[in-house]
Amino acid sequence: MRKGRIIILSAPSGTGKSTIISRLMQDADLRLGFSISATSRKPRGQEVDGKDYFFLSEEEFCRRVERGEFVEWEEVYAGTRYGTLESEVERVTSSGHNLIMDVDVKGALNIKKRFDGEALSIFIMPPGIDVLEQRLRSRATDSEETIAKRLAKAEYEMGFAEKFDTVVVNDTLDDAVKEVNGQIRDFVGID
Repeated sequence: MRKGRIIILSAPSGTGKSTIISRLMQDADLRLGFSISATSRKPRGQEVDGKDYFFLSEEEFCRRVERGEFVEWEEVYAGTRYGTLESEVERVTSSGHNLIMDVDVKGALNIKKRFDGEALSIFIMPPGIDVLEQRLRSRATDSEETIAKRLAKAEYEMGFAEKFDTVVVNDTLDDAVKEVNGQIRDFVGID
């Protein structure tokens, strides 16, 4: 069985990355699989260890970082870490599935550097910061302060776009999905 490859998607909040990934997952030809992330936070609601996340204590998370068991990790909030275990990358790719990863820009670039030709990094770009602001406002879920923070972070993240293998502008969702799908097909060798 041919080992799967790694597809990394990164984008500012509100760009449509999760929707694009969900659409891509519906294309059986792509043979996409997800890795389960690890976190140092406690489970919420009905979350299950080993299904939703691998819930690790702060100490265990740090031990695994020291042992080099993560392909990427980030302290998102003080004392709350998230990351992808190398064992998860191996689990998905050794099954013949292509691993699709939804990670922040720094994590994406670290994964690309580590796996080089076995990984394709795609940055999903909003058509413009003004359009992104409209999308964030139309959600009606965030405060003005949160929207301002997300927009500032988006501008920062967009500065990394040129370091990705490819950039796809999500102006029209269907077109963006089609373009990303085509790039994945080329990368994994599907006609």
